Amino acid sequence: MKIGDKVRFLSEVGGGIVRGFQGKDVALVEGEDGFEIPMLIKECVVIQTDDYNIPLKSAKKPEAPQAAEEEIEEEKPVTYRAPEIRGNDVLNVYLAYVPQDVKAISSTAFDAYLVNDSNYFVDYLYLSAEGKSWTLRSRGTIKPNMKMHLEEFEKSELNGMEHVAVQLLAYKDDRTFLLKNAINTEVRIDTVKFYKLHTFQQSDFFAEPALIYDIVRDDEEVKQVYVSANDIKEALLQKNVSDVPAKLQKKQHKVKNDIVEVDLHIHELLDDTTGMGNAEMLNYQLDVFRKTLEEYKNKKGQKIVFIHGKGDGVLRRAILDELKRKYKNYPSQDASFREYGFGATMVTIR
Repeated sequence: MKIGDKVRFLSEVGGGIVRGFQGKDVALVEGEDGFEIPMLIKECVVIQTDDYNIPLKSAKKPEAPQAAEEEIEEEKPVTYRAPEIRGNDVLNVYLAYVPQDVKAISSTAFDAYLVNDSNYFVDYLYLSAEGKSWTLRSRGTIKPNMKMHLEEFEKSELNGMEHVAVQLLAYKDDRTFLLKNAINTEVRIDTVKFYKLHTFQQSDFFAEPALIYDIVRDDEEVKQVYVSANDIKEALLQKNVSDVPAKLQKKQHKVKNDIVEVDLHIHELLDDTTGMGNAEMLNYQLDVFRKTLEEYKNKKGQKIVFIHGKGDGVLRRAILDELKRKYKNYPSQDASFREYGFGATMVTIR
């Protein structure tokens, strides 16, 4: 029996044309309806063959090798040819957390995703740490321009997710590509944000609001600057430990519409931060904050906007703590959202 032979079935009504084989014992027979039916070869009888394919005893022996070759061919992996997006050959990968019920933010469970916004395949490991010990939470491959569900977790599991890491390898398996750096980045998750509705924002990747952390942006690994609670405590307890040379200091404030504007971003305050740790930089920023309030303390009604940026909120929390403890009589509020977004606080001198 060969491909192309017309056969009829012995034990049931019907027949058709042999289109292929499954293993040594099963033929794929195409019926009149165009569908292929698997049928045991011993249950088929050849009723028509072409002149160049007459069944002979000597011709039956190669059937087994032929079927074996077909089996091997079927086992070959199918390469997924990814649809590429023009201009998406730079690597962008994000870690995202999505509440399952955003209307019940205080009790809902969450889903974790890894978003691959690029034309590359990405092999990933997603891990969490307890002290110096790491636990693998998810691993796999994300196809180009797709997202991968990592896990579902409850609020009660948040304490074990404050310190996570993502490791990535990017490549294309079906065409040439530019080599990308291997990624190994650690992320500090602010678990308090999971209780605040406004921290979950709309994005291009989810229909629901999501909390998104950058892992890779435009081929560059995003390193998170982490300042511990001890760093904040140390900075608040110190009054003036900064010995930064005057030549490195920049102009610290300007006046705009009778409002004093002070940008506390460290790169706006200093030309060079070489050798300074996170606690030292935070303390310098707070020192500028204190000196500004001291400078204008006799100018009643003066409004001062301190630009601290959104970031992880470390500097903002430190400023609010200072106002609460040392400047209780100075009213404060979020500055104009139109001008500063969520990144500034306005203080009024009283």
